[in-house]
This record gives sequence, structure tokens and C-alpha cells, in this order.
Amino acid sequence: MASSTAANLWVLLGLGIAGVLLAAKRLKRPARPDHGAFVSRLELLPPPQPPPPQARHPLTDLCFAIADAFHVSGYITSFGSLEWAKTHDAATQTSLVVSTLVDGGAICVGKTVIDEMAYSIHGENKHFGTPTNPAASDRVPGGCSSGSAVAVAGGMVDFALGIDSIGGVRVPGGYCGVLAFRPSHAVISNSGVIPVAPSLDTIGWFAKDPIVLRRVGHLLLKLSYTDIRLPRHFYIADDCFEISKIPARRLTQVVTKSVEKLYGRQVLSHVNLGNYLASKIPSLRNYSNGQKNGDSKFSSLQALSSAMQLLHKHEFRDQHNEWINSAKSAVDASIVGNLSDDGDSTINIVQDARKEVRLALNTLLKDDGILVIPTALGCPPKLNARELSSTSYNAETLCLQSLSSMSGCCQVTVPIGTHDKCPISVSFIARHGGDRFLLDTTQAIYATIQEQVEILAKSNPSSKEAMNEEAAEAAKEKGNSAFKEKQWQKAINLYTEAIKLNGKVATYYSNRAAAFLELAKYDLFSLCNFVSNLSLRAGMYECLPFIFEELGCMSVYLALRLLMIIRFGPFSYRQAETDCTSAIDIDPKIVKAYLRRGTAREMLGYYKDAVDDFSHALVLEPMNKTAGVAINRLKKLFP
Repeated sequence: MASSTAANLWVLLGLGIAGVLLAAKRLKRPARPDHGAFVSRLELLPPPQPPPPQARHPLTDLCFAIADAFHVSGYITSFGSLEWAKTHDAATQTSLVVSTLVDGGAICVGKTVIDEMAYSIHGENKHFGTPTNPAASDRVPGGCSSGSAVAVAGGMVDFALGIDSIGGVRVPGGYCGVLAFRPSHAVISNSGVIPVAPSLDTIGWFAKDPIVLRRVGHLLLKLSYTDIRLPRHFYIADDCFEISKIPARRLTQVVTKSVEKLYGRQVLSHVNLGNYLASKIPSLRNYSNGQKNGDSKFSSLQALSSAMQLLHKHEFRDQHNEWINSAKSAVDASIVGNLSDDGDSTINIVQDARKEVRLALNTLLKDDGILVIPTALGCPPKLNARELSSTSYNAETLCLQSLSSMSGCCQVTVPIGTHDKCPISVSFIARHGGDRFLLDTTQAIYATIQEQVEILAKSNPSSKEAMNEEAAEAAKEKGNSAFKEKQWQKAINLYTEAIKLNGKVATYYSNRAAAFLELAKYDLFSLCNFVSNLSLRAGMYECLPFIFEELGCMSVYLALRLLMIIRFGPFSYRQAETDCTSAIDIDPKIVKAYLRRGTAREMLGYYKDAVDDFSHALVLEPMNKTAGVAINRLKKLFP
């Protein structure tokens, strides 16, 4: 009996182990020699070299791959879908851009995986499998041009072509840790490429080496090798970095140090891009989802993203709805379910927004300016992660992509090392038509950026310091949430916790100053209610307008300010001033700290110092309306 029981236990144990091994085998992704990047292999060879003394072909000795949306004569273009491949014939002509590269001396070695119908930005494909991200195998590679990014990151080709409508080149470049270039809209012919959304579509390319990136660009863009124009302005879009899931300082530090080393600190400035766009693009008001400008830091960017998504859906449906209806059962439900005609009546307004945002960014950047933003919201999401289907996550990610997609400006993804063992990157944007300037600047600054990445990695903070930094960031994020909910004292406590954990970050002090200012403003509101209640109880309410008229606006302003300071304000305003000074000592270019210190000093009666702070903010950010309005107000009140 005992031996029978023991035997049963051994059987159960064996079955349990087998089950675990089977589950592990199913979960583990099989190793693939090409990381699953390719749909098909082919070989397009360049023509013979011209005889001396003529120069060799410009792309000699380079090989490349193309996303499976580019036609090659004699091959079926599957467009990320097996059903598409079954219902379409082989191409009779090769894409113009592919022919140009082959004629330029490069060898085309294959077609790469794209998201189904190039519709998503995650890099997943149920028909051909999701390519494995060589830089982080448990993370998505990004899409839609996932296979091309993976082929470059895995060292299988020197460069690769992709298509970018709403981030299809920029996002996978960032997720796989390679350079990715989206040229200005319509400067490269899309002939021989399956369209997605023509108003947004561009042909882009990936490379590890900035020299290769530039060589490919010079050939495709038909650029001449003339003198290089030096950048005179780098605009750090502070509000864009604030929505990043990666600490803003980690992203911007490498860029600012590299720019300072090569071009000097004077070329760096900060901009609140959302505020700037709100003032320049009236069409965005139609896409603010009921929010007024100022109700949300990112309302302008969200509105731009909403407009982009509407245009993307509208034009994609125009291009492919007939085929989708004929093969609906074989098309991913997320594509079919997103093709309603909602918003079609406002498509003309969307086109107006495109023109306005291009003009706005061209005006900001001119011929020698670079806008710096995060490429993506954070690290690449894990495979099958919940956030891949999260509406809010995708909307915030598309906010960052909408700038170049809607303006048609050129953009390059630049890797800047890793965070949590995943690739991270920033993006540089130049005006529409500034492609050569952007390629030249990328090549010039790339080595210095990688040098700064290595310096940052070698600094190797202790595990305790690293834990404190992470905890401080978490406290700051909680403080930001409390601030949004108007829980000022709670926000102050959380920012204080962040400062105790890591007192070297200017943003923590600046944010706490903002909370102190809001707390004082709330106290002022309470004071006004207090005065009104007293007047009502004393039967003086009807007399108040006459009293105000008799005293004059200036006296009322001074009297209320004095009452506020006496009853509520000294600590809050003095603490805000102190915090802003601490922030400026750490980072002399933090515009918000100057604005907040100016506000605190104005309320404390230090009017000249307040004007100085607002003026300094204007030097750093010449288009800052808050500073300009404050200076005009103070000069009128105290000429």
C-alpha cells in the first residue's frame, strides 16, 4: 500500500514537472537567426562601377533591407498580411527609392516584417510573427517598420527602409536603439510604395552609423555636399519631457552637455511647446476634447494628436476600405473597428491644422534651430503588455509623434543609452525642408552624445543612491498627481520627500514652489470670502463698490496684497522664492523657476527683483507670454 502511494506521488511529481517544462517552452520565444526580421530574402545587385577617374557609386559596399510595403518587380508585396499577399499579384515595377539605392551602389538583401497594413506603432504581427528586439528581447520592437529596425539593430544590414505615417520609423528606431530618420513630407517620391495615409506618409530609414545615415540621405534627397551650417538654437521642449515615463533629467542631461561642449551654452533654451502651439494654431481648438487651453498642460499636443489620428483613419479608409470589406474576417479586429466615419465632416479643418503647425514650427526653428523632444513615452513596452492596448498610453505616445507627422518637418531618433536595461532615445526636429541641416547636425553631435552616455554610465551611482533617485522620482510623480487634483499641501509634502531623497534635481524645488504659490492663492481666495462675509454681516455690502471706487484700483491692489501677506502669505511666498532660488542654483536655465520666483517676489513687494526674474525668463524663452504679460503689468502699476 505504501509503495503504491509513493509510486502515485512520483507520477504526480513527474506530471507537475512536465507541465512546468511545457509551459516554459511555450512561453520562451524560440531563437531565430535573423530575429524574425525578414519576410523574404532577395538580392538586387548594383550596376558595375564607372571607370576611373569617375567616382565610385556613393553607397558602394553597403547592404540594405526594405519594409514589405515597397514593391520589387517579380515579388508580391504582402503589406504585413498573408491575406493581402494571397489577393494581390506580383509587382511589375520596383519602387523608385529602392532602384535609386541599388543604382547608387547598395545591395538589397530582403524584405522585412511590418505591422499588419502598416497600421500600428507597436511592431506586433500575427501573420509573420513579431520580430525579436535585439536590444531587449522581452520588449516589443516598435512599428510599423519593426523588421527594418531589427535588421539594423541586429547587424544584418547597414541600413534599412521603412514607412512612417504616425511614427512607423521613429518609434522602432527608439525601441531598438538605432538612428532613425523621417525626412520632410513629400521630399522623397512614394512611387512604388503602398500608401497608408498620403498626407502623413514618408519613406524613412534606419542605420547604426550616422555617416551611413547621412550618405543614404544625401542620395535619396539629392543633396549637394556644401558647407555645413551650424545650429544656433536647441529648444528643449520641457512639457514634452514632463510626460515621459523616464526622468526628464536622464533624457536631457546627455543632450545639454553635448550641445554645451560643441556649440556653447548660449544656444540652449527651453520652450513650452503646448503653450506655443496653442497660441499659433487656432484650428486645434476643434480637437481639444472639451478642454480649454490651460486646463491641461498637454491639451494642445493632445488636440494635435487627435487631429492626426482622424486624418490617419480617414485617409487609410479611403485607400483600403474596399479591400478590407472583402477580406474582413482576415483583418485584425483592431483595424476594422477603428474605421468609422466619425469626424469626416471636419477633415478640412484638419488640413488647415497641418498648414498652421508647419508654419508655427518653421517660424520657431527657422533655418538653424533644433527642437528636442523624447522619441517615445518611455521604455519599450513588454511583449503582450496591457499598455499596448491602453487608449491613454497610445494617445500620449502619439502626442509626441504628431509634431512631425502633422507639420511635415524632418525628425531623427537619436539613441542615448539605456534605462532599466532598455534602449532610450531623444528626437531632433528641424523645419520642413531642413533635412540636410538635420543630417549634418546629427553626424556632428552623435559621437559627443555617445561619449556623454559613457560618462553617465561610468558615474555608476551606488545602489542606495540609485534607489533614492528612483524613490524621489516616484514621490515627484505622486506630487504631480496631487497638484493636478488641487491638493496643494499634499503635493508640498510629496515634493519635500523627493527633495530629501535627492536634493540635486531642480524640478523638485520648482514644483514645490508652484504648490506653495497655489496654496497662497487659495488662501487669498479664502481671505476675499472672509472680507465679503464681514461686509455682509456689517450691512456694508452695498457700499463696497463705492469704497473701491474711492480708493482706486492701485490702493485696492495694495490693500488686498497687504492683507493677504499679513494674514496668510509670508511663509508660502518666501518658501516659494527660496525653492526657486535653489532650483536656479542647480539649473540656471529652468524657465519655470524664474517665472515662479518672479510671482513670489511680486506678491512680497520686491517689484524690481520680480521684473528681473520675468525678464530673465524671456531671455531664455523669448516667446513666453506669461513673462511678457507680467512685465507689462508691473510696469503699468509701478512705472
